[in-house]
Amino acid sequence: MTGKTRCAAFISGRGSNMMALVEAAKVPDFPAQFVLVVSNDPAAGGLEWAAGQGIAAVAIDHKLYGKDREAHERAIDAVLEQHGVEFICLAGYMRVLTPWLVEKWQGRMINIHPALLPEFKGLHTHQRCLDAGHDRHGATVHWVSPGVDEGDIIAQAEVPVLPGDTADMLAARVLVEEHKLYPAALKAVTSNLTKI
Repeated sequence: MTGKTRCAAFISGRGSNMMALVEAAKVPDFPAQFVLVVSNDPAAGGLEWAAGQGIAAVAIDHKLYGKDREAHERAIDAVLEQHGVEFICLAGYMRVLTPWLVEKWQGRMINIHPALLPEFKGLHTHQRCLDAGHDRHGATVHWVSPGVDEGDIIAQAEVPVLPGDTADMLAARVLVEEHKLYPAALKAVTSNLTKI
């Protein structure tokens, strides 16, 4: 395991992208390993799955911190430090991060977004794509920056929008690509990280 970048995944739900990352990282020559999964929701289904994989799975409930988002993130950051985390993958984490955490982890945190950025930042991307009448949609892996979904793009995957598509049908088609795109992007960026 030496020489592999120690990663944490942040989730808020079932964590299907986290699962795809963890499975990809099991390949011996993959340059990253997952040592921690963090959720802001104790009921997130992905926590149990991660624990079953032998990965530390920690819930830090944002509700316990009221409106103090930075206090919540400082608690998360302390857990990251305890586990020697070097890199963060946001994988369906439904909280907007404060500038404090983003700046601390600048260049060491990536996100996957279910749209072809810069189109359709934010939520409900699949329905918005259909409403706009686009003939293509997809997913983007990008560096996390202080602006929501505004960081530099690392990689994208495109899918066609088909006649009769619903938002759910389009979401399912995009998710298949997300599960390939995110591990490939993580491999690319962690292959280029300087190992001390």
